[in-house]
Amino acid sequence: MNVIRRIHGTKMDPIEVPEEGPEKVANFQNLPPEIHLLISEQLTYPDALSLKHTSRYLYYLVDTGLQLKVDWLIERRSLHLECPNDRRCELGSDLKFCRGSVRLLMQRRREHIECESRPGLGCLVYGTKKCAHRRQLKVRIKQWLRSRLTIELWWVPMALVPIVFGCLWITELTRWQAKG
Repeated sequence: MNVIRRIHGTKMDPIEVPEEGPEKVANFQNLPPEIHLLISEQLTYPDALSLKHTSRYLYYLVDTGLQLKVDWLIERRSLHLECPNDRRCELGSDLKFCRGSVRLLMQRRREHIECESRPGLGCLVYGTKKCAHRRQLKVRIKQWLRSRLTIELWWVPMALVPIVFGCLWITELTRWQAKG
């Protein structure tokens, strides 16, 4: 394996580059490191972070530094989308930056929830005029109910059913006795 070095923070990190071989199949990993760098520089913060966590090689190659995070937050603000506004949002590292509301925002982006949240916004993930990946309202409601109403909470409505029927039976019984 060839080794290239990239400045990451204050030190030089070695990055292993796959060797060329006659039986190599064309895929992303077989592209030269220069192409990987050019591609990673075109990504937004959520995409760069996802790419960064796909392999050890890309972890050291893809930069998700301060400038990329700030650009992403500015883009969200310009689109009038929700932005993290708490004081715990630290830009220093990905781990600290992704705590709390940023993690939720990135999950909403992956699930295309913010796509077409306003007329004319389109798909925010693919940059198209219409989002083809946004789930239907019925599917979103089912998933929301599954995530909010756990097994423990389903017992409450199940316990209320006999109570409601008992109250109805008692009112009918008293009404029947009043007539008789």
